[in-house]
Amino acid sequence: MPSIDVDDDTDRYLAFAASVSGLTKGQVVARLVADARARAESSPGASRGEKEPAAVSVYADYAGHRTYASFIPGPGRIEITSGPLAGQTFKTPSQAARQIVQHYNPEVSPHRNGWNFFLLAETGAPLQTLRHR
Repeated sequence: MPSIDVDDDTDRYLAFAASVSGLTKGQVVARLVADARARAESSPGASRGEKEPAAVSVYADYAGHRTYASFIPGPGRIEITSGPLAGQTFKTPSQAARQIVQHYNPEVSPHRNGWNFFLLAETGAPLQTLRHR
C-alpha cells in the first residue's frame, strides 16, 4: 500500500479532521484531493488551460482575536478582510503576521513566520501546506 510522509503538525490536523468527520486520515486526504481537483477543473479558464490564482480564505488567531484574510497564490500576498487591519494588503504572509502581532501586542517582537501563523479557513491546516504548489 502506498504511503506519504507528513510532518507532525500535519498528522495532528489530519487526525483531528478524521475524528470530526468520521473518516480515516487517508479518506480525509482523498477527499481534499478530490475537492481540489474539482475546483481546478471548474475554475474559469480551466477549459482553455489558463491558470488564474484563486484567493484562498485564511485566518489567524492571536491574542484572543481572529483575523480573516485572503491569500492570493501566485504573488503570495495577503489581503486582510476583517478586524482593525481590514483592507490592508501585504506582500507576504509574514509581513501580514508581523502587523497583526504589532497591532495587538506592540510590546513583543512581531517577527513571525506567516506561513505557519495563518491557517486555511476550510481545513485549519497551516498556510504552509499551499506554499510549494
